[in-house]
Amino acid sequence: MTESPAPPLQPVPDDMTSFFWDAARRHELHLQHCSSCGTYQHPPEPVCSSCLSFDLGGAPVSGRGTVYSYEMATQAFHPAFADKLPLCIAVIELDDQPGLKILSNIIDLPADGVSVGDRVEVCFNDLSDTIALPVFRLARA
Repeated sequence: MTESPAPPLQPVPDDMTSFFWDAARRHELHLQHCSSCGTYQHPPEPVCSSCLSFDLGGAPVSGRGTVYSYEMATQAFHPAFADKLPLCIAVIELDDQPGLKILSNIIDLPADGVSVGDRVEVCFNDLSDTIALPVFRLARA
């Protein structure tokens, strides 16, 4: 008996995250933004972590930043990831605001890999007609 491949994992947008996934489907990176104090935050929360305002919405960000930390996964933590190894899981600090970080993957790595401080830019992995996943690649010079 042969095992069939695991079905792909896909995010399930909800009321708080739908702006993020709608933008990603258009290949744009939008993060939660407070209209009261101008702070971006990620992941989305019900209130602003800076001023406690409820006046939050999605707003575009540059999608450029630096590698803050990373891990090269060499074992699949779910069967759907078995064919994606090694997988670079990274925390990216975006240029748009000091301390603004997003957890993602870095794709298309060169043979010498990645280093903390490397410049990266967002790109998108279309998982279906309705879901695109923001991932990052080393920035082109």
